[in-house]
Amino acid sequence: MTRAPLSLFGLHGSRPLAEQVAARLEIALAAHEERDFEDGEHKARPLQDVRGHDAFVLHTLHGGEGDSANDRLCRLLFFCGALRDAGAARVTAVAPYLCYARKDRRTKTNDPVTTRYVAAMFEAVGIGQVITLEVHNLAAFENAFRCPSLHVPAAPLFAAHFAPLLRRVPAVVVSPDTGGAKRAEQVREALESLRGAPVGAAFMEKHRSGGVVTGTLFAGDVRGRVAIIVDDLISTGGTLLRAARACREAGAAEIHAAAAHGLFTGGAEDLFAAGLFESVVVSSTVPPFRLAGAARARLTILDAAEPLARAIAACHDAG
Repeated sequence: MTRAPLSLFGLHGSRPLAEQVAARLEIALAAHEERDFEDGEHKARPLQDVRGHDAFVLHTLHGGEGDSANDRLCRLLFFCGALRDAGAARVTAVAPYLCYARKDRRTKTNDPVTTRYVAAMFEAVGIGQVITLEVHNLAAFENAFRCPSLHVPAAPLFAAHFAPLLRRVPAVVVSPDTGGAKRAEQVREALESLRGAPVGAAFMEKHRSGGVVTGTLFAGDVRGRVAIIVDDLISTGGTLLRAARACREAGAAEIHAAAAHGLFTGGAEDLFAAGLFESVVVSSTVPPFRLAGAARARLTILDAAEPLARAIAACHDAG
């Protein structure tokens, strides 16, 4: 049976990352057109025949420079729908950063569960598969989407980055809240495997209600060790700063921050000005356009194109 041709599209605002993914797949990005209208609406269409193709559309769904997460989500949905109408055999949405994934359960009466609503919109336009990198809550993500979903973990990226730096220095991977303990454990296991030496674990207590964060319990031994605080994303940076201060008070020798997605919203520059971190490490899923000057210069960005390319290739090979 002949395998369907692979076409990879990169929508505006995500094209640099899409080009890097295409280069690793050793293909050219498929041609498409996007137009903006005076009233804020937009349209996008493929400029090549996609009938019978296995089409992948890469668009990272963070709020950007001049467009919101809502704008980006609509562009992705409408373009994927257009590909289906144009006869694509299958359309896969590649959303390295998936918007609205943080609201995955009801914490108050009548709360929305936006992860599930986004999944319903993906399915409504005929998206047959979803790929994302380090989603906020993996179980909620997998339960929300009825179509096949592939989650690309960030743990191998972080382990490969930190292992050569740590060598035989005692290290601890810290979760800034109990909800991220599984994510931190993945990084700890991957780092321990690469180092061939034990890596400790620690976590920080965190409760959020009405926008107020509380919790002071810190569990784990970081005294004299290198602490790597792992989270799925950096927004204002407040969660990481709380955990870093707790690590410093507990005697950590060095503190590093690692998060898959660097949103760096209001106040995030305090993360760099506080003088607590030896390094702040993110992946390339979100460009650091909100950072400038010294803060941006101190940021380490890991290449997400390679694991995304491997995920696309695996999905295409599986048919």
